[in-house]
Amino acid sequence: MILHLDLDCFFASAHRINNKKLQNIPIAVGGRSNLNIFDNKKQKRVLSNIQGAFTSSILSTNENQTFDEYFRDENGKIRGIITTSSYEARAYGVKTAMSVSQAISLCPNLTVIPPNYPLYHDLSNKLRILLEKELPSVEQFSIDEFFTDASGWIKDEDIFEFAINLKNKILNELGLPISIGISKTKWIAKLATTDSKPSGIKLVKEDEVEEYIKNKPISEFAGIGKAYQERLIKYNIKTLGDIKKHKDLFYSWKKPGIQLYNRVCGIDNESLSHTSNKKSLGLGRTFDPLNNRDEIRRRISILCRHLSFIALKNNLYATTYSIKVRYEFGLKVKDSINANRLFNEILFKQKIVELFDKIDIHKTHNIIQLNITLSNFTNEKNITLDLFNYEEDNKQKELTSSMQKLRSKFGIDIIKSANEM
Repeated sequence: MILHLDLDCFFASAHRINNKKLQNIPIAVGGRSNLNIFDNKKQKRVLSNIQGAFTSSILSTNENQTFDEYFRDENGKIRGIITTSSYEARAYGVKTAMSVSQAISLCPNLTVIPPNYPLYHDLSNKLRILLEKELPSVEQFSIDEFFTDASGWIKDEDIFEFAINLKNKILNELGLPISIGISKTKWIAKLATTDSKPSGIKLVKEDEVEEYIKNKPISEFAGIGKAYQERLIKYNIKTLGDIKKHKDLFYSWKKPGIQLYNRVCGIDNESLSHTSNKKSLGLGRTFDPLNNRDEIRRRISILCRHLSFIALKNNLYATTYSIKVRYEFGLKVKDSINANRLFNEILFKQKIVELFDKIDIHKTHNIIQLNITLSNFTNEKNITLDLFNYEEDNKQKELTSSMQKLRSKFGIDIIKSANEM
């Protein structure tokens, strides 16, 4: 049997562990674009020791900041959005991605807390360690979701009782409420978790799958986004049961259609994934409208420094560098370059700034977002060296390696290039 575990209101629950005053009242965790990355003053940051679909690899803490210090800007305006809300807050209509000001208008007694990402990542890592002691196979799906495979470890007839004990163990040892879905396949188990919330357990046996999915809206199934929903509705497919009736249609859509059909019907037999083969690595920030191009280049260099550090920390050597720029009023530009050279921070910064100067054709427009991405990772030994730049690349690689060691020991901000100041 596969178990899917999903922490309930994770960020909010994390803050309740050591603050009993937050129990049983409407609370929410809010977030703002983390712009302290661009500050000249030294910041407290840590590197996450877990992998998956997380908020960031380099984490800043906003611990001990008051509501006004974190959420109010220099003009006194409340900024930010809700990232997680407790069930007490949800009863008032407070939802994820809602603005903090709107959430407070819906729930005047709402307690909104600045995020503490190091805390969340630490708890997530502790939960993974706990699960690995209890079960032989664990896949971390996101910061607050895990799949585990109990096949051959726990008898099917004992799995529900095992899940109860596991849920209680997590609550007692970590202070975190969790919901668990159980089934023979991953995606039915994940679907079952939605029916187990809050803090419950839902078991869907193999012979119950057809009846279980019969009237489930397609929107509830993982992997069926809004665009896909619109496509299916054109075929009058509105429930998971409707999908099961259209096998020939989905199989005609080749691999994506076949995969979805098999997952919905609980016949995919997909095993847990234990690797994190990243196809790309990105970092970006959204900020108030900015026209100063020198400041934009400075911010690009800072993002490149952080992204380079993360990549090299994970032994990822990129050959493709990309940048996307978003202006006010919806305009966007993007471009990439293939650099078949030894990856290093200096080269990376240089190429991204050059790309920016090339694509920045709306020079009178304010910029509100920068996104930089590394992709096409390869083993460093597989790079066909550019003989014309071999000596320079080697020097830059050695310098990057020295800076990497210092930053790993003393922090990401210990060494900055002049154009970042």
